[in-house]
Amino acid sequence: MEKRKKKFDVKNVLTISFAHLIHDTYSAFLAPILPLLIEQLGISLFLAGILDVSRKIPTLLNPLLGIIADRTSVRYFVIIAPALTTISMSLLGLSPNYIILLVLVLVAGLASALFHIPSPGMIKYFSFNQLGKGMSFYMLGGELARTLGPLVILGAVSLWGLNGTYKLIPFGLVASLILFFKLRKVQLEKKISEHYDHGIKQTFFMMLPLFISLAGIIFFRAAMKSALTIFLPTYLTNKGLSIWTAGISLSILQFSGAIGTYFAGSLSDKIGRKKVLLSAAIINPLLMWLFVNARGIFVLPLLIVSGFFLFTTGPVMLALVHDVDSKHSSFINGIYMTISFVFGSLMTLLIGVAADRFGMNLTYTLAAYVSAGAIPFVIFIKIKNK
Repeated sequence: MEKRKKKFDVKNVLTISFAHLIHDTYSAFLAPILPLLIEQLGISLFLAGILDVSRKIPTLLNPLLGIIADRTSVRYFVIIAPALTTISMSLLGLSPNYIILLVLVLVAGLASALFHIPSPGMIKYFSFNQLGKGMSFYMLGGELARTLGPLVILGAVSLWGLNGTYKLIPFGLVASLILFFKLRKVQLEKKISEHYDHGIKQTFFMMLPLFISLAGIIFFRAAMKSALTIFLPTYLTNKGLSIWTAGISLSILQFSGAIGTYFAGSLSDKIGRKKVLLSAAIINPLLMWLFVNARGIFVLPLLIVSGFFLFTTGPVMLALVHDVDSKHSSFINGIYMTISFVFGSLMTLLIGVAADRFGMNLTYTLAAYVSAGAIPFVIFIKIKNK
């Protein structure tokens, strides 16, 4: 059994961040091949948006899964989830119809819930008093995964065709095996001060003001995020770019986001969570508007800068959720993830409907203005510890 160290535990933080990298690399397969799936199965942009929402539907179970995780050995959640995601996402190209595609995406969503509920709590445990830094490492793994994911899946399509992506399965299974040997002895000893030792109901109501603020931030931020992630390859291919160029552009966006993610958490440890969130909330809409109206050589630099600021809010909000000491950390994280699903997915659906009705260009412009709605929610956010 590993005892908690009174300092930032680099080894275990990096191990869990590596698990995040492997898991989310496979999770990132959908958006790059979405134009190919749309063409192959003849589905609308609205149905394409439903796929991403369906991937997040298991998030509705997060509070329940969080309670279970708080009472069980959470390391096995982190070990098993990458294998489940690997199998389901690698089989997307073999889907004979939309229903099968939907089922595979749902399985991947369940695996994602099993992974993302307990893993931030493990990061909190090993980060000690540098929670923002720990969340930056953790989120860096996720953002790098979304950088690598498009390259991996498009490379597989180029080598084996859309129906041959199942050949990626062994790599993910080996990664889960490695995680088993790395994490099998990790035990988390939860020692919480009596002041914060609330029941589940008390914990929920104590966190409610923060949850309301985060819900608003997530909802309006999702207008820009869904446009620049889920629909970016489709947007760029509609403008005449090749599927490879569109996929590489998504990887560039995600890589830039990984850099922003890395710095944001540590910065929030030093200057405060709210200042980082407010800066991103103001800058993001301006960058989105500039990107939509940019032409020629200005498009790529704006995409890079947009990615940097778009993803800075991730580790900061996650750190906010875990700033409060509680024996129900997985439950709290489960509530946060459910909020992220409900409000983020609702906006994703609205973006999909708008794209079908008004076209991608006007939808991207609207997304720039709508994303500014996050600003008042950041201003009125209640932060106890930071």
